This record gives sequence, structure tokens and C-alpha cells, in this order.
Amino acid sequence: MEIKEEGASEEGQHFLPTPQANDTGDFQFTSIQKTPNEPQLEFILACRGLSRPARDRGRRPREPNALVQVSVAQPAAPGPTRYASTEVVEGTRDPLFLTGVTFPSDYPIYEETKIKLTVYDVKDKAHDTVQTSVLPERQDPPPEAGRSFLGYASFTVGELLRSKEQLLALSLRTSDGGKVVGTIEVSVVKMGEIEDGEADHVTTDVQGQKCALVCECAAPDGGSGKENLPFLNAVLKNPVCKLYRFPTSDNKWMRIREQMSESILSFHIPKELISLHIKEDLCRNQELKELGELSPHWDNLRKNVLTHCDQMVNMYQDILTELSKETGSSFKSSSSKGEKTLEFVPINLHLQRMHVHSPHLKDALYDVITVGAPAAHFQGFKNGGLRKLLHRFEMERRNTGYQFIYYSPENTAKAKEVLSNINQLQPLIATHADLLLNSASQHSPDSLKNSLKMLSEKTELFVHAFKDQLVRSALLALYTARPGGVPKKPPSPKSSADDSCPQDAPPPVGRQDSIPHHSDYDEEEWDRVWANVGKSLNCIIDMVDKLIARDGASEGGGGSSKDGEKDASPVDPITAHPKEDWYEQLCPLICALKDCMGEVVNRAKQSLAFVLLQELAAGLPQCLMLTLRRDVVFSQALAGLVCGFIIKLHTSLHDPGFLQQLHTVGLVVQYEGLLSTYSDEIGMLEDMAVGISDLKKVAFKIIEAKSNDVLPVITGRREHYVVEVKLPARMFEVLPPPVREGQLLHVHPVLFNVGINEQQTLADRFGDVSLQESINQENFELLKEYYAVFMEKMPPDYISHFQEQNDLKGLLENLHQNIQAKKRKNVEIMWLAATICRKLNGIRFTCCKSAKDRTSMSVTLEQCSILRDEHQLHKDFFIRALDCMRRMPHRECTEECQMQKVCFQHATADGFPQVLPTSRGDLWKS
Repeated sequence: MEIKEEGASEEGQHFLPTPQANDTGDFQFTSIQKTPNEPQLEFILACRGLSRPARDRGRRPREPNALVQVSVAQPAAPGPTRYASTEVVEGTRDPLFLTGVTFPSDYPIYEETKIKLTVYDVKDKAHDTVQTSVLPERQDPPPEAGRSFLGYASFTVGELLRSKEQLLALSLRTSDGGKVVGTIEVSVVKMGEIEDGEADHVTTDVQGQKCALVCECAAPDGGSGKENLPFLNAVLKNPVCKLYRFPTSDNKWMRIREQMSESILSFHIPKELISLHIKEDLCRNQELKELGELSPHWDNLRKNVLTHCDQMVNMYQDILTELSKETGSSFKSSSSKGEKTLEFVPINLHLQRMHVHSPHLKDALYDVITVGAPAAHFQGFKNGGLRKLLHRFEMERRNTGYQFIYYSPENTAKAKEVLSNINQLQPLIATHADLLLNSASQHSPDSLKNSLKMLSEKTELFVHAFKDQLVRSALLALYTARPGGVPKKPPSPKSSADDSCPQDAPPPVGRQDSIPHHSDYDEEEWDRVWANVGKSLNCIIDMVDKLIARDGASEGGGGSSKDGEKDASPVDPITAHPKEDWYEQLCPLICALKDCMGEVVNRAKQSLAFVLLQELAAGLPQCLMLTLRRDVVFSQALAGLVCGFIIKLHTSLHDPGFLQQLHTVGLVVQYEGLLSTYSDEIGMLEDMAVGISDLKKVAFKIIEAKSNDVLPVITGRREHYVVEVKLPARMFEVLPPPVREGQLLHVHPVLFNVGINEQQTLADRFGDVSLQESINQENFELLKEYYAVFMEKMPPDYISHFQEQNDLKGLLENLHQNIQAKKRKNVEIMWLAATICRKLNGIRFTCCKSAKDRTSMSVTLEQCSILRDEHQLHKDFFIRALDCMRRMPHRECTEECQMQKVCFQHATADGFPQVLPTSRGDLWKS
């Protein structure tokens, strides 16, 4: 099983020896030479000529089922500490172990460090105990542990490193140190070197050597891999490492280092998001308060809405306060998924990385992000998830009757967008207007032109934001909500056209009465006020052109007089005092522009805030609860996405094709869901589908880090977020110019779900699977759209790189056929979607309810399949490699669970498709 143990942050402490004397300077130990960010020491083990275990009463003599437990004794330490163990190799006296031992770069190991190897015979693997770090080392395990002591050997790290070819052959002796019961070989390995010799002496008979357990090495805060990791180490922590060697089809060795790391983004991203939500909601509440005087009906609704909104803001602030106190663990275990203060935090978010070094393809990295399905577990699923709840809420809003004014979700979103644009553009226009005046005071034509260009661009965007009919209709609705408000004439496009230029039009209303009341209201007044902004800008442009033209003519006249021509023309008053006159000519026009803009902003803000009031008032308290639920789900999804984006960017930073794809078409982000369509998991899937779809609102922007703080920063609002990813200067320089200049980078999330457990069996036979089918079909269309854009915009030579091994078009057609087939537990959908994602340089996610059992089985199967398809893993070792990667307690195991060796829930495994589990007898009984 994949290394899935949620107790790693606590358990890792057992792997770390207690502080040694050399920390205080009393002793001097010899450090071993190491490559930066590479493990300090890795070795593999093999035994020769093991003695047969004592015959059990009434049983035949048998060959030993060997397991090696590795313990570490630091110099001057009181005793050894369990560090790792190998897999069990059954039925042979000459076991060759496929799992190795790795000491990460930050682990305190010296030449004087002593390593003890204890060999056990595992009598009954179903009752054996994985004890790598849970307890301090003690004497031989009791008989009920299911294994018996065979022998031990020990050596120091210095002896191993100084030995010939860095290979030791040690005699295994009994506990009294007398009898020799066999030999154990210790060989240093390095990922960057091809192991000498062939692997044909390893038996492929499953009955002869069958893997039952694997080793586990929990590392201190460090990493592995040849890439430069300081940037990633700021995001990842508590890595758990495993080392394997597997034979290839041509009897060579490949080496695999598996690493799983937590991410501090699990808590960082939710805190960033909640802060934005609080800021956005406070601003909205203030806009509602500034609506002005309303009729009693609407005023009471506003008071009710503000009461509920203030309560929501207080709740968000309390959650943020509690999250700020979380300074220990960097991830949330599934046992905490029902805690309210942690509901914004993703469940079990980890990076699962496989680093492969083989004779055929050196230093290949395969990453997948594993995380619990984004869902609102604290709020529960009694009434379904977001997909159903949002649809039901929308239908109820349509039938609210005369008490409210119905605005579609699209109009409500448009109102939020316009308000956001107003808040962004108004200060920018004011700034550029002041810069224009500054250029005028300096009498600088070039600076004046540049300032005018920027002012024109921002003002045009500002004017364009109000072209929508929504503002006009909202103004009329707001007027009718005033005390005694009656429209002067009914809204009719024809009447507006006929009376667009009335001869006796009333004078413009002053800013102190920006929303006219009673008979003062004129529907076309908004058009005039709105158009005044554009007219004011045109006046400024005309004046600047005149000033520059006069300045040019004056300079031309001065040049002629220098040539000897008589200059009898009088002095132009504009050129006599250029600085004062330029400023004085433009200042009134700039003030007029600001006044017109302020009047437009005041009217638009109030009218659009009234639109938002309708959405809130029509659905209290369901509207706010749905907003909360959506925020919770989105927060969990975004934390995983940001983690995956940063890792993908770091891994592919030196790939020019990837960087071009990143800013040309964006990245596809593929989520593999393993939720069933039964009971509560239906609600989880509905939440997950909406949360992943909402990720379309996210764009990334890469900026240069100005300090050691490289954690991402989020800006924006609920309808549009920008995640600023910081890169150190040396990495930032590698990026193409458009990315360095701040171009927004987009992602294209898709979700494909296939239920695989026993609950899905019930849903297939007696329930409804239409939700899963519709989600898969909808997301296939999104994936096909991305593929079409990819083929259109990417250069042909880059596309051919992706077509070498598998035709993407053929894979898409095959995926579509499998989705249409509606086959039960069709895991082919998962395979095809994952393959297409990797071929398109995308980001891979695997999710189930808690990112444990189902996620582990899927990820390990994918890893072994990659080894088989991409690195020529020997076909006879596929199952054994799969067993090696799977059979460890998952991260959720407490110490008691680890002592009992619970691996998968038996009932859960019964429902898995045949391809996912190994034989039923190999699963530990719960």
C-alpha cells in the first residue's frame, strides 16, 4: 500500500534520535559526505543461507519467511531506535529484498552511527506487527506477535562506506552471539548509478518469494531528488521516503524512491481566502448601509439581511482566529473532518512523488496530489450537496412572489463584477488624471501623451463596464423602493428611443441627490450621466491635442528665426507662460471628469447593491449558508490546486515547451474521483463537482520573490481570484517574457469519477448512477475543448512530441466510448483520463472520501503501471511490486492500529474492481 499514515508528523519524532552529546560540543562525530538535497545513505539488503526455523508441533519443516528490521544507535545514545523494516520474502533461505533503507539529507547520521539488522521469521503475516518506530527497541517480540527471532548483525556507517565496493557481508548470530544462522549482505546504492549485475537470479515464483510488507522511512524536514529543493521545502514538509529496486524485462535493475510530503498550504490557503471573504463581506455590508432611505418594507429586509451578514462575518473571523492558532500539524486528518474550525482545510493533502532511475529512462519524476474530496463534512449531507442545493435554491428564488425582485444568477454575478471593476478602476483613473496634471505642470509633451494614453484606456474600461442593461433596470428598481417612489413612465425600449432627446429635459440632478425620487426620476437621465464621462474624456483629449499642437508650432517658429528670418510675430500668451497655462487649461476638465465619474459611481454602486440585497433577502438564511458551504468546498479545492501548480511549475521550470503551453493555453488539472453514488457520498460528490468547477475562477500570476517568504498570496473576490506565486530571482529569470510581465495563467479543471467500493456495488444494482454519468460527460466536453485549443495554438513540433507514443485524439475517443458505455465500475475511465492528463503536461489529483484506502490503491496501481509501461518493469514482478508499495498501514493509523496492522477495511476491499486489490487473502482483516 502507498505510504498513507496520517500520524507521520508525530511518528517522525520516533525516527529522530534524541539530541546527542555532540550538539553541546562534548563529542565530535564524523559527518559523512553527501550531495545537497540527496539522501545521505541508501542501502539494500539480501540474506544467504538462513537456517530453517524450528519445526512447529504437528507441522512440516518449512523455509523461513524472512523480514529484516533496521535499528539505529547514535553515538553516546542510551540504546537503538527502530528505524525501518523490509518486506517479508516468503519460503526461501536466500531472500533478496526489493525494499531498501534510505536516510534523508537532514537525518543526523555519522560514521560512528551503529546500525543493527535483526532478521525474523514471520510465522503468520496476518498477525505480524509492523514496528518501525512506534516503540523503543526491546527484546525479541513475544510469540503472539507472529514471528520468531532468527539472528542479528551490526555495523557502523563508517565501516560500510570504507568497505570494498561499499559492500558488507555480515554473519547473523543468535542472541547469545554464538551460533551463526546465515549471512546478510549490505550494499550501498545511489540513484544516479546503474547497479551492476543482472536480476535473473531473483525468483519470479510468487509462491517462492512473495512480498507482504514494505519498509518505511520517515524523514526529518528535508527532501530528496536532484532538483534544487529550497523553494519546495518552503511549501512541503515531513517527507516520508521509501526505496525499492525492481528488475526490468531485460534483467537489469531499476531503482525507485517514493516520497510523500505534507504541505503547509493546507492551512495557509484557507487563511488567505477567509481574510478575503471577510474583507469582501464587510465591503458589501457597508454598501447595503449606504443605499439611502428605503420604504418600510425594503428597510426591514435590509436590516434583517445586515443582521445575518454581520453574524456570518463574525463567524468567519472566529474561524480565522482559530486557524491562526494551528501551528503544529501541516495537514488535517480525516478524523478531524467534522470539526467546524477546520472545515476550510483540505483533508489529508499530500504530494505523492515517484522518482525512477532505470537503464532506459534516467531520473523520471511522477507526481500526483492526493487529497480528500472537497466537501462540507461539518454541515453534513442530509439534504444533498452543492449541486442539488444550488439548483433547489434557484428554483425557490424564482417563486418568491411580490416581496422580492428576481435577478438571475448571471445578473447577480454581473452586479458583483461591475462593483468590483468600479472599486478597481475609480482610484486608477484618479491616479492617471493626477499624473496628467503633473505632466502638464512640467510642460512635458511626451509625458503628457503617455499619461493621456493610460487615462484613456482606464476610462474606456470604466465606461464599458456600464453598458449593460442591468444598471438601468436596477436604478429603476431602486427608485420604486424609495418612500413613495413611482416611475415617471414605464420602462419601454420604444419610448426611450422616441424620447431620447426631449426638448424640455430637466436639468441634471446634483450629486447630493444622485438617485432621484418621485416625479424627478427620468429613465434617460442615467444615459446622460453615464455618457458625460466619455464626453469629459473627449474634451481632455481635444485640449491635450491643441496644447501639443501649439507647442510644436511655437518651436517651429523659433527655429525659423534662428535661420536669419525676421520674427516680427507677437509673443503667444500660451508659450509665454507654458507651465501655468497648460495646467490651468486642463485642471477644470480633469475636475469635471472626476465629478462625472463620481456621480456615475455613486448611482451604480447603490443600484447594484440593491440587486445584491434581492439575492440575500429572498433566501435568508439559506443563501448565506450556501455561500458558506461553497466557500468551504472551494477553499479545500484551491489549497490542493495551488500546491499542485507550484510543484508542477518547479518540476517543469526548465522545459521551454511547458512554459509556452503555460501562458498560451494554460494547464489542464485532472481530478480522479473514487466516490460512490450512494448515501452520504452522493452529497460529497455534488460538493466536489461544484468546488472543482469553481476553480475556473482562479488565475495564477508569477512574481519575483523579494524576500525569503515564498508563500503564495491570493487577491480578488469570490467571482475571480488571482494567486500570486513567488519565485526566487534565479528561477524567475527562466520564465518567458509574457509570464515575467504578469500575464495571468489559467487552469482548466476536469473531474472524472468512478465509484469502486462496495457502496458503489449497491448503487449500481439498486440505486442511481446518473450523477456520476452526467459529471463524466460534462467534464469530457471540457477536456475536448481544451484539446481543441491546445491543437490550435501550440506549435506543430511541440504537438508531435505528445503524439509519439499515444495518439491523443484516439485516447479521447476511447474515453468518450467508455463514458457512453455506462459500464459498472469502469476503471478504464480513470486510466484513460490520467494518461491524457500526463500526455498534456497536466496536474494529477486522486481523491476519495478521506484520501486513504481507495486513493492508496489507485495511486499505487498507477505507479506500478507506469513502471511497467514506461520503464519496462518485469511482467512477473508487477504484482510483487504492487504488494510492496501497498502493504503498509495508512496515515490514519494510531499506535494501536499499527500494532494490529490494519491496512484496508475488509468490507471496503470486497467491493473493489478486480484490477485494484490483490487477492482477498492478502488483505489484513479489520
